[in-house]
Amino acid sequence: MRRSTLLFRGFTALLLAVASPAPVFAAANTDPDWPCIQRKVPQLSIAQVWTGPDLPESAADWDKDPQITGLVTEMAARRNTIEEAQKMLAGYVANISREAVNDRLMQVFQGLFDRLNAERGQVMSGISRYAAKQRDMAADLRKEAQKLDTLRAKPDADQAELARLNDRVTWETRIFEERTQSLTYICEVPTIIEQRLYKLAQLISQAMIKE
Repeated sequence: MRRSTLLFRGFTALLLAVASPAPVFAAANTDPDWPCIQRKVPQLSIAQVWTGPDLPESAADWDKDPQITGLVTEMAARRNTIEEAQKMLAGYVANISREAVNDRLMQVFQGLFDRLNAERGQVMSGISRYAAKQRDMAADLRKEAQKLDTLRAKPDADQAELARLNDRVTWETRIFEERTQSLTYICEVPTIIEQRLYKLAQLISQAMIKE
């Protein structure tokens, strides 16, 4: 019984830490509900990733060109390495006229920026929903833990019921811990997307014809 008591105290400490409205690991963020240690930046700006010339208004029309749309889709996909994306870009450039290269490449960049910025935003929204679910789970678990603590304190407690409740809290806490660990990895995804966009922007900038 002493071992289960120590486990229970550990569970309680975990729940109190994770369910706090303003977690310590989110202290650097302006949004107290953001669960990641990475600073929350809801939207990227072109200036953060693009070092080339100013984009013309025509860059916004990238999705009207099926060839560019297809290239953007493949280059943005994380299943393709940066090296593979570079080969795709080189193949595209090789089949367009020199005069059109820069304008087309800026359209490709605009497409990648729009696509990856939107994907990043969706991931961040998902993280927020995931964290809200964790807070709800933590609140439920604290209630169960308090019931277990109250039952354990009774001298005439039903040992079978105590064991069942202890097993349930143990199992649910294990799930909670696994989800908490998963959140650590999920929090990396927006940064991975940012890094990919930056690398792709560099490839496009390098492929442009310098005047």
